[in-house]
Amino acid sequence: MKFEITTEILINVPIDIVWKTLTNFEDYKNWNPFIINVSGETHQGGKINVTIQNDVKSKMSFKALVLENQENKQFSWRGKLLVKGIFDGEHKFRLEQIASNQTRLIHSEAFSGILVKPLLKNLQTKTKPGFERMNHALKVKLENQ
Repeated sequence: MKFEITTEILINVPIDIVWKTLTNFEDYKNWNPFIINVSGETHQGGKINVTIQNDVKSKMSFKALVLENQENKQFSWRGKLLVKGIFDGEHKFRLEQIASNQTRLIHSEAFSGILVKPLLKNLQTKTKPGFERMNHALKVKLENQ
């Protein structure tokens, strides 16, 4: 089964500032309520460790492969639970310049594997709101600087 989460938000700052903040993974612990840690080699083909937190009790860490790192455009990775085909996700941050001082963040993940159906409710009720919390926190951080 396949399932995709797509969220987006308009941020009233230039695209390069959104990109710098979005890819400053060391600072995530200071503002990001959903993806609380990303570390490793962030170039295309690099391997990273990602930790997400849906709520106070629910924290998950996994290893991922960086698929794309195009400055001011897109950063994406592919992660999996144990082995490919069980629960895989392709996570993307895509930026679009709307105006000189406005950027659209499209934050998405395409899930596949045998555990998607049993985890579907969790993806809809916890993971998608986590994406939205992160988007909002990024907007607040950047627009209030």
